[in-house]
Amino acid sequence: ENREDMLSSKSNRLTEALEEANKLFSGVSCAREAALDAQFLVLASNIGKEKANELHSQMTSFDSLAFAEDLLTFMGINRIEVEENDSDSEGIPGGYLPSNAWHKLGEETEKYFRRAPSFHYMLGSFKSDPPVPRQRIERQKKATGGEEKRAMPAQLKKMEESHQEATEKEVERILGLLQTHFKNDPDTPISFFDLVIDPNSFARTVENIFHVSFIIRDGFARLKLDDDKLPIIEPLKDNKGKRDDHSTGARNQAVISLSHQEWK
Repeated sequence: ENREDMLSSKSNRLTEALEEANKLFSGVSCAREAALDAQFLVLASNIGKEKANELHSQMTSFDSLAFAEDLLTFMGINRIEVEENDSDSEGIPGGYLPSNAWHKLGEETEKYFRRAPSFHYMLGSFKSDPPVPRQRIERQKKATGGEEKRAMPAQLKKMEESHQEATEKEVERILGLLQTHFKNDPDTPISFFDLVIDPNSFARTVENIFHVSFIIRDGFARLKLDDDKLPIIEPLKDNKGKRDDHSTGARNQAVISLSHQEWK
């Protein structure tokens, strides 16, 4: 409502309105009041901008051409004298800056700077070419080495198959002995340690325990304790152990500790 009065250069109404708004802002507690304060700030800024545009100052605008002429004169070249000399010298080019022109300007301007100017290239940075890609040298594979590499997996596979076949045959042999002994004397329990221990070889004893574990795992035999709490082994007919394992859904495993002294 008082826009024209506030735009007057002789009026302080805008300053008074800003001071009153600062006092009112200290009591703002709702979003609506804050929105009104922001709206007032926009209106005050627009009025202040219009009021500044109406001010008349005696300052002259910056003339880049006049500044360039004064700068050349300070650096040691007068454009008016150069034009006269060029006309007298029948087209011989002139007007080059002295060799110390930029040094002279730098000594004068460094008085107005409290820190050293940052380093930069006057004509831009040097253009660096991209690195030359290295040629990839492919190594030639030796024919003999390739044959050896192809032969090694075949040999290892053959050894692995032979070891597996030997284990299966040994497991079948022990199972046959167990079934034959039990068939001849079904009432006498077979001691697990009497079956696996070799009195003449500790390593053979460990191998026997290893092979018997496959028989028990596959359900061809089972272990249980006798009255003296010693393990006995008996074969199972028609894979009864397999059906029991599938019905219960669990399989128990045991670890036997056997030192060389205990074996003796």
